Amino acid sequence: MFLTRSEYDRSVTSFSPEGRLFQVEYAVEAIKLGSTAIGISTSEGVVLGVEKRVGSVLMESSSIEKIVEVDSHIGAAMSGLTADARTMIDHARVEAQNHRFTYDEPIRVESCTQGVCDLALRFGEGGDSDDDEEGGDNGGGNVMSRPFGVALLVAGCDEDGPQLYHAEPSGTFFRYDAKAIGSGSEGAQAELQTAYHTSLTLPEAEQLCLRVLKQVMEEKLDAKNVQLASVTPAGGFKIYDDTRMRQAVDRLEGGGSTGADNDAATGDTANISAAPESALDAGASADDAAATPMDTSGGSGDGDGTTDV
Repeated sequence: MFLTRSEYDRSVTSFSPEGRLFQVEYAVEAIKLGSTAIGISTSEGVVLGVEKRVGSVLMESSSIEKIVEVDSHIGAAMSGLTADARTMIDHARVEAQNHRFTYDEPIRVESCTQGVCDLALRFGEGGDSDDDEEGGDNGGGNVMSRPFGVALLVAGCDEDGPQLYHAEPSGTFFRYDAKAIGSGSEGAQAELQTAYHTSLTLPEAEQLCLRVLKQVMEEKLDAKNVQLASVTPAGGFKIYDDTRMRQAVDRLEGGGSTGADNDAATGDTANISAAPESALDAGASADDAAATPMDTSGGSGDGDGTTDV
């Protein structure tokens, strides 16, 4: 007799008869309770956008960190347990600096992501003698006894251009053109599949990211409950400040009315410019009508002239 699911899901190292690790599946479910995070890769760079859940009016939104810097050319957005994310981000930073000090070059985005996933795979190992000797931020002696309940979107630029990777609690990672994680990931991913195209520019990717977040967020989107960041080959990793966030949100909110206002202004200008000409035509028609004797028999030519007046 096979054991029931409740008996198999107590261990992080035991497979069920169906070949499943339930603790890893539970970690994936924990990510679906986290805030929504979106990454969009373009030829000009990568844009990261996250939802910031401000639980109280007394909470400072700036203290909520959902996008962090790993290196000057790499950043990451998180969804899930923030405490677990800090452990993975610290490990990624150590990997990046060790590579830079050893090889005198920045680490590749894929290598950095692989290093994070290697750490995610170590759950359940415990601390053996080798790990205790290593110590430090590499995870030696302090390995998690459960899978990490967080997913990361790792964005960066290297010699291969802008890249976006999704790192899962199972230790697997994939490269994406656009990816959404978190509570609104299903609806956001469906919208990204519809709206994304390879010719997107960086500003267009910013607006697409905000538009998708606006659709899946429960609260009204503003500059305080969302955060954007970008990674470009020239500028590196940059988290948008308050001023730039307000400008991006204002462009999103004013996107629909700007075109209508411009059309209305164009129409008003056309009416104003056409008014003098109409007045002149009317005056000319009136002079012609006064100079030409009116045919009381109701001729069509004079009738048209009278109608124009």
